Amino acid sequence: MPKLLTPSVLRRIILEEKARLMNESDPLMAGIDDVEKVKADEVDAEDLADTLAKEIDHIKALKIKESRLVKEVRAVREAQNILRKRVLKKLS
Repeated sequence: MPKLLTPSVLRRIILEEKARLMNESDPLMAGIDDVEKVKADEVDAEDLADTLAKEIDHIKALKIKESRLVKEVRAVREAQNILRKRVLKKLS
């Protein structure tokens, strides 16, 4: 019989996963007291530049999408206003 995923079970699973992730990522929780013993992942500058360029391109794409959506919302509101005036005219 499959186990039901109730809100309380889901909450418990999330809290367990959160605790596990916090223990893995925190050097103090892992038992490392000396900061010099912690090894950081080194990344080349060109890798960061590529990532930054991709994020900037994504921002530009989102701005273009936003402008299209704003135009669409304006058109919908204009149609609503025309229909509202038409209905009020027929009711009076």
